[in-house]
Amino acid sequence: MKVRYSRLCLVLFIALNACKNQYNEEALDLYFDNSPTMLNHKLTDVIVSDIFTPPVASRIYAYSNIAGYEAIRFEDGQYISFAGQLKELQSLPEPQAGKLYYFPLASMVAFTEVAQNLVFDRERIQEVQTTILDDVKEIGIDKEIYQNSVDFGKAIGEQVLKWAKKDGYNERTALPRYSVTENLGRWRPTPPGYMDAIEPHWSTLRPFVINSAKQFDPGPPTPFSEKEGTKFYEEAKEVYSIVIELSQEEVDIAKFWDCNPNISVTQGHVMYFKQKISPGGHWMHITCQATEDMEAGLSAKQGTLAAVSVALADAFISCWDEKYRSNLIRPETYINTYIDPDWNPILQTPAFPEHTSGHSVASGAAATVLTELVGAQYAFIDSTEVPYGLPERKYQSFMQAAEEAAISRLYGGIHYRPAIEKGLSQGKAIGEYVLRNIKLK
Repeated sequence: MKVRYSRLCLVLFIALNACKNQYNEEALDLYFDNSPTMLNHKLTDVIVSDIFTPPVASRIYAYSNIAGYEAIRFEDGQYISFAGQLKELQSLPEPQAGKLYYFPLASMVAFTEVAQNLVFDRERIQEVQTTILDDVKEIGIDKEIYQNSVDFGKAIGEQVLKWAKKDGYNERTALPRYSVTENLGRWRPTPPGYMDAIEPHWSTLRPFVINSAKQFDPGPPTPFSEKEGTKFYEEAKEVYSIVIELSQEEVDIAKFWDCNPNISVTQGHVMYFKQKISPGGHWMHITCQATEDMEAGLSAKQGTLAAVSVALADAFISCWDEKYRSNLIRPETYINTYIDPDWNPILQTPAFPEHTSGHSVASGAAATVLTELVGAQYAFIDSTEVPYGLPERKYQSFMQAAEEAAISRLYGGIHYRPAIEKGLSQGKAIGEYVLRNIKLK
């Protein structure tokens, strides 16, 4: 990742100015170079520490990046608004004629105004905003341009938040709790925490681009059967056998793509959560890296982040609709009941039904959008998991990474093969639909 700015740079910028209040646009441009990456990394830090579930994390990324895009797009006259393209998003504020703005600053304000209202630890996002505002003043900016830009960013953020409040997120908490049934093929809480089902009503949220949560139905899972020799039994037996015979490379793949922010750890009578990045967060990190390498302005970079985040958000809405419709038993539960009571998966089983694989759907959607907007042959080194103690991995394309992320669920012992294959196809279809139905310019 590029080093964007430092206090030493700021001292040098200020020393070059004869007057502190001089409008030093060149220095500001250097300061804001790749600012979308910095803001998304700061947001990820908060999302991880707040332990948001994968669906909720995807929503936070989407609204924050949409706001950032809607403010920066005016820097380049080619880029158009998402208003009228995203569900129920009406016209947004535009710059006033005769007023001057610095749009990278407005974009930062819009992004952070939205982000701080969607996380728990809003003070950390406010600190990011305050630090950048102070730095901008030190570098040197015209007071009127500064105020116009801040006001414009806040206006964008306010409208995006009003739109977000109508997506059904708050209303979902009033819906009935998930009830565990006695049906043998249905999902049941898994060890070690036996957590309640995560987000059983996520599919009730308003999508961003897709027409409804049911639009990209991946098809049902294999019919449940506990009988040896049936197709379902053999799918479970495959998971069982693969985990037992894993190579070290396959173990590494499983752990690299774990991306479970809700892992529970029990010590004595105390249970706590181990902080990790979500699947959406992992793909946003990949997108940040790709945008840093783009030979394009901030509008293109922020637009790419917004498009990927929208695809991820709709992927989770679509996937969660199927998860709680088929409500399928996880491999761990099935294998312990019918094959081997002492078997354990490599990864901790997430607290929601099996079909389809959320990481497969999200990866397929994100990789499809990135392939179109960045390139099919973009090779990269993925360092997303380094802060969590795992080494980098190399990929020759986004789709190669997506396919590895999908198969990692089989290596990890948490999904049957159909959930992976159908999930990846489901995600690709969502990504293609997003590309057909939203335009950046």
